Amino acid sequence: MRPATTETGRPFRDAIEVTPLGDGCYGAELGTLFTVGPKAHGGLLMVLLARAGLARVHAETNGAAPDPLAVAADYLRAPDPGPVELETEVLKLGRTASVVAVRMRQDGRLVLASTVTAGRLPTDGDRWADLPELPAEPTPEAIDPREHGIAHGVASACELRYDTPTFAFARGEQGPPVLRGWARPLGEPTDVLFALLSGDIMAPTVFNLGGRIGWAPTVQLTALLRGHPAPGWLRIEARTVAVAGDWFDEDVTVIDSTGRLVCQARQLALSPLEP
Repeated sequence: MRPATTETGRPFRDAIEVTPLGDGCYGAELGTLFTVGPKAHGGLLMVLLARAGLARVHAETNGAAPDPLAVAADYLRAPDPGPVELETEVLKLGRTASVVAVRMRQDGRLVLASTVTAGRLPTDGDRWADLPELPAEPTPEAIDPREHGIAHGVASACELRYDTPTFAFARGEQGPPVLRGWARPLGEPTDVLFALLSGDIMAPTVFNLGGRIGWAPTVQLTALLRGHPAPGWLRIEARTVAVAGDWFDEDVTVIDSTGRLVCQARQLALSPLEP
């Protein structure tokens, strides 16, 4: 494992710190590690929204720290690295589930609007699941995306590997809009917040369809958390069902090292592909 790139050796944990500002507001700093090009990484923004929502529920209930159950976000503008403010509003406090609205602002402008649903994740195994088959750890042929100049910021801030057969666009080839791979944080255990990040960690699946490769901005992203991940690599499959006009969908399944489903994510995004 290569050395981490922060003083603490925990680049993910450092990137998701939130500071209470009073009146249900929290401050955070968007750094330059978890980025896609010059912009903050969409999955990291989801984690910051979740942390603010969870912190608000914890402050209101004075009980044990809650788990994230679902996060739904509308990406209104793409924030730059720098400070942001997270405003929270409690919509419901419940025994089973609590819901908090979270709005992220940068320089006074609204950039993301979301709801965070908090509660308790199940601790027992899945009663039934239909999951993609992937090895628990990267195969010897798995590709480090940094070698191809893809997602350099994100790939430098965590361990990320791609399944070679699905990595068609990096070979200058075309294939189905499906990508598979593995991810884990640097210098810290895999946890449910990193599982949330992993729901948006892969390159856009539409890159495999050919054409221009570039920024594919997320417009709406919803993630469901299904359990606390076991230590080790997370297995990830991302696939697109349809590309129509400028729009494409992406469904992501995240599985832990024991084979348990820990996160499902679905997003609507703008395709960088030329018409």
